[in-house]
Amino acid sequence: MSAWTWTPACFRRQFSRLRGPSPHSKSRSRLSCLILAIAGVAISLLYLFYVFAVPQLLRFRFRLDLSPYDLGFYGFGPSRSYVSFEYESPMVEITEWGSGCDSRYTFLAPRGDSVAHPGPVILDADGELVWMKYNWDTTQDFKVQQYNGADYLTYWEGTEVESRGFGSWYMLDSTYTQKYQMSPVGNFGGGDLHEFHITEQGTVLVTVYDPVPADLTSIGGSELGWILDGIFQEIDIETGELLFEWRASKHYPVNSTYEALNGAGKDRNNAFDFFHINSVDKDERGNYIVSARHLHSVSYIDHATGDVLWTLGGKLNEFTDLSDGQATNFAWQHDARWHANNTITLFDNAAHSNSDPDSESRGMVVQLDISGHTAELLAAYYHPQQMRSVSQGNVQILDESGRALVGWGHSAAFTEYTADGDLLCDVHFGASAFFSFGRVVSYRASKGTWVGRPLTIPDAAVMGNHVYVSWNGATEVVAWRLEVWDARAVEDSTFDVFAQFAKTGFETEIEIPEELGSPLFRLAAMDAEGNVLGYTEVLQKEQGVDVDELLDLHNWIVAAAFIVSVGGLVLGLYQCCGCCRILSRCRRRQNEYQLVAFGDNEESESV
Repeated sequence: MSAWTWTPACFRRQFSRLRGPSPHSKSRSRLSCLILAIAGVAISLLYLFYVFAVPQLLRFRFRLDLSPYDLGFYGFGPSRSYVSFEYESPMVEITEWGSGCDSRYTFLAPRGDSVAHPGPVILDADGELVWMKYNWDTTQDFKVQQYNGADYLTYWEGTEVESRGFGSWYMLDSTYTQKYQMSPVGNFGGGDLHEFHITEQGTVLVTVYDPVPADLTSIGGSELGWILDGIFQEIDIETGELLFEWRASKHYPVNSTYEALNGAGKDRNNAFDFFHINSVDKDERGNYIVSARHLHSVSYIDHATGDVLWTLGGKLNEFTDLSDGQATNFAWQHDARWHANNTITLFDNAAHSNSDPDSESRGMVVQLDISGHTAELLAAYYHPQQMRSVSQGNVQILDESGRALVGWGHSAAFTEYTADGDLLCDVHFGASAFFSFGRVVSYRASKGTWVGRPLTIPDAAVMGNHVYVSWNGATEVVAWRLEVWDARAVEDSTFDVFAQFAKTGFETEIEIPEELGSPLFRLAAMDAEGNVLGYTEVLQKEQGVDVDELLDLHNWIVAAAFIVSVGGLVLGLYQCCGCCRILSRCRRRQNEYQLVAFGDNEESESV
């Protein structure tokens, strides 16, 4: 008897092994593999969406109160073009409350991926272009400043590398002629973009970044590391003489920073920016006030020794906050300025990057009691759309009433407030729903008076029965006078006054009168007193169809010869193509009959 016996169940199992898996089990196996594959792909896509897409979606600032402009219906950085002027300027959206916008000019330097022509820009209170200059390199810190009793347009231009710059500072007079180009004193390779502040003493304060060796062990780095030293210099504008220089590394330890090391500081080209100086001002005593973005602090520097007399904010704060922390809790700030009665203004970014915890940027006015070492928040300026500017920005006191302007830096907007913080005027030069992407930014925004008298002539262009005229930078033009060439003047070209038109915006569109009398004319720029400021080139009205030329027999003969020639050429090509098609059809017919092989003659005959 065998060791085991066959049973029906055992037989079925053995038979199934011999026969292999059933079609149903194969289908189930394939289906399971397909489900697992789909689930793996779905999980992978969801993970990638969460890692890459969700952070970008969270950066959108969609709100129910946004206008079509802010939603991007006109583009991320809306702009307007002109017929007589070759560049595009920002198209702004203005919202006003109360007394509205300050009537003076606005000074900006828009830049970013959505800016058609970056560079310094002056706008009037209606948002109309006054002057602009298209710069290939980066332009920062554009404003109007006084030097030796005259107004100058000042700005920095150069190359920006990781939020610091290598370039020069420029000063343009009222004719937009460059009068000064300045660089830092020393072998620094260029001046930094953050500051060019002219003092009442006829000197200028500038910032410089300098890589130097430093011990980084206190913040987890190497003993032989590198830092970007924050430097400011005071320079005599006329002579270029260095009057004062201050280095942050000599007065502040590296571990006073809030900036994360993140692998920086290993070599000179990757130096760690522990201080990040971004503004310098000077008070009536001759001492300096310095903003250190990465220290979250404002410092007061002795003009003789360079010693730090006090520090407001940050890890080394020396002031008792009388406003429950609201006067000293600023972070990543910009543009600290000294004012009368020991008050300072600054722009509190409150955020360093889009990944920081939710926080709201603000402009600030802080009252200091120097002897008592107390600080009190006098005013805070918030934006109605809860602005969150991760970089740049400024605060400007506009008048003695305390009216203030806040430039939102990384967010393409500037806003005006009363001294108490009530909204007066809000201007956007980019779509606010996309502010966090930084497609349109301006380092600072400011207001001021300016009289521009360009050395160029007005620009004009004739299009159809209209002429378009503008004059980049001319601030005194109120009207355009149309003057017609007098054809009767034999020796000298003279022009007769025909009409006058009010200037409308940057570019004025004028319909050319039909009864002009002569096809040649020009436009004169007029000021409020009726004086001529400049003339356009001589313009010519576009001519209609010349009847004499239309009836000229020679022209008809030439036209007929041309038509006959073209017609003959077309007919010849047609005939040629027709012959080619006939020959082609003949060849195809001949090929329809094939030769058949026959046997010998006898067989053929018998068949």
